[in-house]
Amino acid sequence: MSVEPDRVREMFDRISPSYDRMNRLMSLGMDGRWRGRAVREAALTPGDAALDVCCGTGDLAIALRRAVGPSGRVIGLDFSPQMLEVARRKSDQVEWVQGDALELPFTDGGFAAATVAWGVRNLADHERSFREMARVVRAGGRVVCLEMSTPPAWAAPFARIWTDRAVPLLGRAIARDADAYSYLPESVRRFPDAPGLAAVMRAAGLEDVRFRRVMLGVVAVHVGTVPA
Repeated sequence: MSVEPDRVREMFDRISPSYDRMNRLMSLGMDGRWRGRAVREAALTPGDAALDVCCGTGDLAIALRRAVGPSGRVIGLDFSPQMLEVARRKSDQVEWVQGDALELPFTDGGFAAATVAWGVRNLADHERSFREMARVVRAGGRVVCLEMSTPPAWAAPFARIWTDRAVPLLGRAIARDADAYSYLPESVRRFPDAPGLAAVMRAAGLEDVRFRRVMLGVVAVHVGTVPA
């Protein structure tokens, strides 16, 4: 099953009011901790500029804003206008931009780091998305990806119970949208596992790529460095 951008955009517009609550429930309250790890891996310093791609309702971009301080700059980009509307209500300290993650509207090397959380698997071309992030990050800067992943074989049965059964039920009860949350296990199944995603990042030109699995391997944090 290939990614259909129009379908995905409409889905995220539809679930935007309940998106944050569902994230808390699906992650068992751990999503904030994972975003904190992503921010640390971005290795930002006060005054830096950072980009959060597929920013959704803005929580990671807002965390990046705290990391760069008052003299820094953070842009959050997403293709869903309704998700961005939620983000704008949360903070006016981040620049919210509607745009395409596969054609970032920014100059080369303009950011100290780029992040993406739970967004790459919804894009039609994973390698191209990382190439674009690497393009707009300066030499030596980092690209950080927080994303769902295929767990190791020993954990897969437990993970499937959660993602394939529990999450759609939560989606029906909380978001009133079981179809949207049935999309989650579909998107994970067609997405590379953690080593495979690391290979995609290397193919996109990133160096020193590494990853760490969390939550039984259902989620992984990948980090790559833009070469000189």
